[in-house]
Amino acid sequence: MCNLRKIFLLFLLIVSFGSKAEIIEKIDIIGLDTISRGTVLSYTPVEVGDQYGPELNDSVSNSLLKTNLFSEVFVNFSNKNLNIRIKENPTIKYIEFKDYDDGLVLNEEIVNSMIANFDLNVGKIFVKDNLNKLIESLKESYKLKAFYKTKVSLKTNLDEKNRIGIELKFDEGEQALIGSMKIEGNKYFEEDDLLDEFEIGEPDFFIINYFTEKDHFSSKAFEAGIESLKNKYLESGFLEMQIVDSKINYLPNENKINIKIEIAEGKQFFFGKLKFNGELLSESQDSLKALFELNQGDIFERKKVISGIKKIAELYQNKGYAYANVKSETFNSNTQGEIDIEIIIDLDKKVFINRIEISGNNITQDNVIRRKLMLLEGEVYSKTEIKESIKRIKRLGYFSNVDYELKRLATNTDKADIFINVTETKTGEVSIGLSHSNSTGASLTAGISQQNILGTGNILQASFSNSDAVSNTSVYFKDPYFNNLGHSISYGFFSKNIDAANLDTASYILDEQGVNFGYGVPVSENSDIFGETTLSNIDLTCSAAMLINEPNQCISTDNLDLKFTLSYTSDSLNDFYFASEGTKNILKSTLTIPGSDFKYFKIEASHKSYYPIFRDKIFKLSSRANLASGLGGDDLPFFYRYYEGGSSSLRGFDFNSLGEKYTYDDTPKGGEFSLISSMAIGSSLKFAGIDNENMRISTFVDAGTVSEKISDFSLNDIRAATGIQFTWLTPIGPIGIHYALPFIKKSGDSTESFRFDLGASF
Repeated sequence: MCNLRKIFLLFLLIVSFGSKAEIIEKIDIIGLDTISRGTVLSYTPVEVGDQYGPELNDSVSNSLLKTNLFSEVFVNFSNKNLNIRIKENPTIKYIEFKDYDDGLVLNEEIVNSMIANFDLNVGKIFVKDNLNKLIESLKESYKLKAFYKTKVSLKTNLDEKNRIGIELKFDEGEQALIGSMKIEGNKYFEEDDLLDEFEIGEPDFFIINYFTEKDHFSSKAFEAGIESLKNKYLESGFLEMQIVDSKINYLPNENKINIKIEIAEGKQFFFGKLKFNGELLSESQDSLKALFELNQGDIFERKKVISGIKKIAELYQNKGYAYANVKSETFNSNTQGEIDIEIIIDLDKKVFINRIEISGNNITQDNVIRRKLMLLEGEVYSKTEIKESIKRIKRLGYFSNVDYELKRLATNTDKADIFINVTETKTGEVSIGLSHSNSTGASLTAGISQQNILGTGNILQASFSNSDAVSNTSVYFKDPYFNNLGHSISYGFFSKNIDAANLDTASYILDEQGVNFGYGVPVSENSDIFGETTLSNIDLTCSAAMLINEPNQCISTDNLDLKFTLSYTSDSLNDFYFASEGTKNILKSTLTIPGSDFKYFKIEASHKSYYPIFRDKIFKLSSRANLASGLGGDDLPFFYRYYEGGSSSLRGFDFNSLGEKYTYDDTPKGGEFSLISSMAIGSSLKFAGIDNENMRISTFVDAGTVSEKISDFSLNDIRAATGIQFTWLTPIGPIGIHYALPFIKKSGDSTESFRFDLGASF
């Protein structure tokens, strides 16, 4: 009974104490400067009227510190007031990166991106933890490129307005270079062949290494090499190949890196049996097998397997089954390592084109694009035809980018819309200028060149120039779609006056006025024939020097030139400026016709072809041959001879400088035959961290010659040069810069290593 009484009294005591718990009647916030009271209260887990308990101190303090707005928070309770004393984090006044080598690891774009990623932009609340993370990230970025000795020092400056200035100073040190790079465990491939899969490695010969920097380590390049190494094995049937270990051993005393990669090749697999299941339609097992480039017993090349599956999918997509699903299953059939493949074909529904919508063509009219389409609304879908349509649009040269998207209708799944988006590029220019040259004197020029006038797809070129040496006026118009049959028509007129006395050549005056008319007819999907008649009157006056150089041609002064040109063009390039595959061939013949005072012919042929080789590299081969001669005992007019040299001809040599010279005054004579060939390997700039589809860099070898007569042609007269070219498709048109070094030349040749051009292409 006594114990029960004690328990009851204790209960009353607890209840009495609880009834006296204190209520928060006021919240005071001390230390506010830039942050509002409302902001602080919004993060505080307590309100006026709540009961106070000691646990609230930690709860309020932790909640406010988590906001990263405050560096210090103190909470106490007195006289029914909850007092919150805070110290605000400063705002960032400035943040500067000093003494780093721009482009080595960091550049302005990377710096700005890192500042933003760690929330350290000017005006933001400073959080010390964010700065520490930024510094660690910077150090890691340098380590990824083997700058192991880089130091980042920090200096801060806090002003009276609680604004902090941050200065990061870099002592980058020297990059650790690759001393050795080894691969172990390889049996099928030679080590050197495997090391070639890496862009980095042991240094090349020191002169070459100066340019290639092969021994400069990069984590990104190393990982890319590992993936390339794996792919090399996978494409040779080693499906179980593994990277057992990859060690990057840094030697601080030598500041060198030794790399060792250990691999396990595993078993080599071979192609086994191939069978097809599902909806084959009229296709037989044999006809589908023919799309594969592998036969039973061949090495199992993954790339060829994937290619075969894509061909089968496209076969059915060209029959209208746009959403055909072609899956493969593999089976390890026997101990000999043969892999059987079963291809399962699920066709879904045949798809018809509902609508074709074009966007992005702010200037070019819809019909200019639509007339290049091989598909029409209402027709059965064909993947090959839509891909070829996109190529044809790109070949127009009006767009820097063309892509498409196929969207199935939700309400009618046997229909789909095609959305074509184009990005227009500059197709013309208007120019006017005043200049002076020691060769030509003062010159006024003006012109307009538009390949897509008013968005119609028509071509207009008009130009005017006037100087002491040359004056030229011309107007040319071409409608490439004159009628519904795709015929083209062109016409124009020109007037030209050359006073060679003001040029560094033998002096003569040539005054020519003429008109031209042309008509073209398509021959096939990618080829056409174009005929053009030109009528002009040429008034030629020769100086004493030219009378010596060309005595026979300077006798007649007033001449009628009447000629007909027939050309054949075949173009299957997949782009106008930056083609990556396809060919373009042009064959042109010119012949004077009865009534002309001149009698001559010209035959001109040119070829371009592009081949994707590896990764994003493109091989280009181009050549052209020109032949002209007089007829009926007449000589070819000297002003119609061929001249070579310069950026559009043979880079590395001065403009029109090749070939024989006149004995009397050592000026270029030109020739009746010229031959120019070029090989180039082009690439995007992704290897340099620049992901811009409108930029290309290429290495090239040019070779060519000019012969006075075709019978004079000799391989000993060929000149050649090699170099590098950068091409950029800008909003104002394509720009090209090249540097070339002649490696086959003769004494007296005029060379030109550096050149900048507007209108260049790869």
